[in-house]
Amino acid sequence: MTRAFRIAYDGRAYAGFQRQPHAETVEGTLLAALSDHGLVDRGEGPTHATPPGYAPAGRTDAGVSAVAQTVAFEAPEWLTPRAFNGRLPGSVRVWAAADVEAGFHATHDAIRRTYRYFLYAPTAGSNGSGQSIDRSAVPAIDDDAVHGALARLSGEHDFHNLTGDDEGTVRDLRTSATREGEFLVVEATAGGFPRSLVRRLVGTVEAVGRGTAVPGLVDRLLADEPVPGEYGVGPAVPEPLVLWDVEYRGVDFETDGEAAVSAVTAFGERHRDARRVATATGAIRDRIAGSTDGSLER
Repeated sequence: MTRAFRIAYDGRAYAGFQRQPHAETVEGTLLAALSDHGLVDRGEGPTHATPPGYAPAGRTDAGVSAVAQTVAFEAPEWLTPRAFNGRLPGSVRVWAAADVEAGFHATHDAIRRTYRYFLYAPTAGSNGSGQSIDRSAVPAIDDDAVHGALARLSGEHDFHNLTGDDEGTVRDLRTSATREGEFLVVEATAGGFPRSLVRRLVGTVEAVGRGTAVPGLVDRLLADEPVPGEYGVGPAVPEPLVLWDVEYRGVDFETDGEAAVSAVTAFGERHRDARRVATATGAIRDRIAGSTDGSLER
């Protein structure tokens, strides 16, 4: 049967989704697990064969994470999400699956993809923990300016100035931003995304929101005329970006309870580890700031 699997992963541990000759990738990790299960031939490095009908929903960049990456292929009935996880590291967890019709293609049959970017945007003078900080280090962001820029970017446009791709740059895009504490969660939904579009979109609205670019930049980037590189917008850093959802018509994914608990546990541990590191670096910052006798702007 052909089965589609929902896969979550922490992209910080990988050089992207797509397998590469000399780097650790999510796809290489998945195929190595299938090889360990005896479902594909093992090659050298990331050269494992793929099972019949294999396709992923998308190829995320290095550092980008996912909660609903989707991979489909012809799989035996015993390969449940929990069985799949038996050969995977904690940074990659399969948590749901659906039986689909023969010929299903995880890439081409997707009707919508949604990304979420967790943009660090604390209010002026706060570091998110209630302590005052040097305001020049984290420029305040104007939420209304961000919403205005996103509204202008929504709809059908040619995004050729926000991607390195030469083809397929016209997209019908829906965007929004929701404040969650010290973060603005920027959401973008479309049938598909040209390379780096979401990260360049976030870079654009962040520049407008922080006042380092005028709102008119959005119109210039959406115009037909190419924008020279020195006047363009680079991509935002990849780590806060998550492939949040991939939608298909008539496909109902069933959550594997045991696999979902495993995923919650694994990502909970990774979240705690990240917080420990953040606490240590925050303590270093505060110790140095406390030695300045108020000479830093507080």
